[in-house]
Amino acid sequence: MTGLFEPVPHAPTAIVTASYGPDFERCRLLCDTIDARVTGYTRHYILVEHSDVALFRQLEGPNRVVVDEHDLLPGWLRSFRDPTSRFRRRIWLSLRTMPLRGWHVQQLRRIAIALHAPEEAFVYCDSDVAFVRPFDCGHFWRNGAMRLFRREDALVDRTGSEQRDWSAHAGRILGIAGPEVSPHDYIATLIAWRRDSTQAMCRRIEEVTGRHWVAGIASRRMFSECMIYGRHAAEVAALQGHFLSGDELCRVYWTGPRMSEADMRDFLDNLAPHQVAVGMQSFIGTDITTIRRLVA
Repeated sequence: MTGLFEPVPHAPTAIVTASYGPDFERCRLLCDTIDARVTGYTRHYILVEHSDVALFRQLEGPNRVVVDEHDLLPGWLRSFRDPTSRFRRRIWLSLRTMPLRGWHVQQLRRIAIALHAPEEAFVYCDSDVAFVRPFDCGHFWRNGAMRLFRREDALVDRTGSEQRDWSAHAGRILGIAGPEVSPHDYIATLIAWRRDSTQAMCRRIEEVTGRHWVAGIASRRMFSECMIYGRHAAEVAALQGHFLSGDELCRVYWTGPRMSEADMRDFLDNLAPHQVAVGMQSFIGTDITTIRRLVA
């Protein structure tokens, strides 16, 4: 337990959150819990679409910066109001990619920050997460190596799952001859990546596909940035600069009915000893006021 809480020397490490307007209050709660409980980071970058910048600027502070996606992604990828949703949602269009939704572009922003920010590593934390225990970002480092989350053999019996499609696409754009699908799953909330490894991953995608890394990734809509990074780190780079861990630091309520207050209390009371944060997917509709009161 003390390893999660006690500061340890490590390379400069930032926290990164990709968010959007409807998640603003959840992101505010995340910021409040980071300020109260998290140490060992240089800056907290919040990555948003251009139209959301003014809203999220309210959250800026000495160690928190809002980053416009126009400063991260190529100019040929732009968002528009989508007429098929009666202009309620947005769609990202270009001549080089498939039409993309917000959750696709959030993944691209998370990769792109490593090509622009000076820190050596980035801790990725969704805006519907809240820290409920003290945590030091040095936990992701061990003797100069970075913790790579991997759920061992999780895809072996997942025939037809989206995760297998994401893994296969990662293998194609990284030029991995085999296996077509990794048996392992690299997707989790509250994970960390190295800057040098992310940059090497983007170069590899461009070498293999002959396209800009954004165009290579978004040549299909079925992709996962976690799967791409994980397969690159493990299979292309042979885990250089990384060590593996299967501990999920954030307990996430992915799907299910809207939680009552009693359900949320039970959820919080049953964290594993190594878990320091909780995530409740925003689309479930759990009341943010109740969540704030319970995690305070």
